[in-house]
Amino acid sequence: MAGADPVAADRPGQALTVGVGLHVAHPVTEIFRGVLVRDRLNTHISRAMCDLIAERAWLTVFLLPAYSSDLNLVEWVWAHVKDSLANLAVMASVRLEALVRNRLKRLQYRPDTLDGCIAGTGLTLDTPTSP
Repeated sequence: MAGADPVAADRPGQALTVGVGLHVAHPVTEIFRGVLVRDRLNTHISRAMCDLIAERAWLTVFLLPAYSSDLNLVEWVWAHVKDSLANLAVMASVRLEALVRNRLKRLQYRPDTLDGCIAGTGLTLDTPTSP
């Protein structure tokens, strides 16, 4: 909406930031450290939000990087599914749904294809260790 107040748009985010501060605004703040992870939505990086965060020395903020589809495994899987449907003419959405479900089901039995999608991202899967 043109002319909308970007600060007002993120009132819930600001209220959360202020609210957490109210709960820890006592001597515990000397040992308390908060971490806030935010995306790059314009209200999340606005001057008002930056000012609120700057007033809270106990709060560490991490901004997520811009979206990168080549690091998203889901994008690789959907690309594979779409490629398998590329030359099909479907007359009804019910039929298209059935074909997509079929292609996804097939992928469950092709771990090498899924491993290839993971390898395409350049990321690795680590086996979690028990505490």
